[in-house]
Amino acid sequence: MNADAPLDIITRSPQETQALGEALGVAAQPGDLFLLSGPLGAGKTCLVQGIARGLGVREPVRSPTFVLATHHPGRLTLFHIDLYRLDNPLEAEDLGLDDYMEGFPRERLLVELEHLGPEERRIRLRPQGKRYVALLQGLRGRYAPQARDAR
Repeated sequence: MNADAPLDIITRSPQETQALGEALGVAAQPGDLFLLSGPLGAGKTCLVQGIARGLGVREPVRSPTFVLATHHPGRLTLFHIDLYRLDNPLEAEDLGLDDYMEGFPRERLLVELEHLGPEERRIRLRPQGKRYVALLQGLRGRYAPQARDAR
C-alpha cells in the first residue's frame, strides 16, 4: 500500500460523517489546512461540524455560504471559508485568503465528498505532504474495516 495514496471512506449517516470530521478535528495541529469539495448536499457542512466538535468549538457551525467566511474559537480556531459562490478561482485572491493562511500552504488534505444515496457519502481523503500522510495513517487503522485505498 502506498502511504500517500488517497483513502476512501463511506459514511452511511450524518452521525458517521460528523464522527469522521471529529477524528480530523482531534488530530488537527496548528496550521493544518483541510480543503473540502463537493456539490451541494454532499455533506461538507456536516463534516465541518464534526471537525469543529473535535476542535472543542462550542458554538453552532453552519455553512457560511452567504457570508463566505466565519471563524469559531476552540482548541484551535476553525476558519470556515465557503468559496462555492465564486465564479473564478482568481476571485479568491481578492478575498484576502492569504491573510488567513499566511500564504497558501503546499501541504494540505484534500477532502472530496460525493453524495451516493439519501444518507450515504463517499469521502475521499487525498494527503499532500508528510503531515497529512501521517494523519491518514491514523485514520487508516480506525476506518480499516470499511475503508479502502483509492486508486
